[in-house]
Amino acid sequence: MGQAIGDVGGDAGGEAAVRRTANRPARAPLRFALFAECLLTGVWVVLAALPVITLLPAFAAGCAHLGRHLDGERSTWRDFLAGLREATRSGWRFSLLWWAALALLGFDLRVARSGALPGGPALIAVSVVGLLAVVVLGLRTAALRRPGTAWPDAARTAAHQGLAADLGGSLLLVGGLAVLAVAAWQMLPLIAPAAGALAGCAVAVERRARV
Repeated sequence: MGQAIGDVGGDAGGEAAVRRTANRPARAPLRFALFAECLLTGVWVVLAALPVITLLPAFAAGCAHLGRHLDGERSTWRDFLAGLREATRSGWRFSLLWWAALALLGFDLRVARSGALPGGPALIAVSVVGLLAVVVLGLRTAALRRPGTAWPDAARTAAHQGLAADLGGSLLLVGGLAVLAVAAWQMLPLIAPAAGALAGCAVAVERRARV
């Protein structure tokens, strides 16, 4: 009887091992396909962001494209362009405000580093934290926004998630920004695939916040 139990256990273990082995090749192409899609999306996002003011709409269109790809929906470059046009029409004012906030904080940082004001180190720290917070807020807003949703409404949701409900996700995006900065510093063309990886990170953070 003990031998029979051992045989059954051995058969079950063998079947489980076969299933695990069969699953590995199936998952690898899917992961590589997602990685390749992120790289391609990064090229699209960088090209669409060249006018500068379209950076957030381009990032939103890239995140929406990756979201459709993950959900198994049709997602082509025409769909990306359609999403880019919609996001730009509805979000150019929000994008201008976002850039203005970054410019103001960048000016504060420059003044703090000049030593012209007392308390320079503290002002530098506040300016850096403010810059990171505004950048992450913009990325999270672009990642969670859906067509037809007002950008200020999406920004309020992103602020709640980023500062209270999912602070860890915001820190993950800060790490993604660091990778993007290092890639651009090493070789400027690497900014395109790094931007795609950042978009993938933003989509993962947005879906993580839903759970």
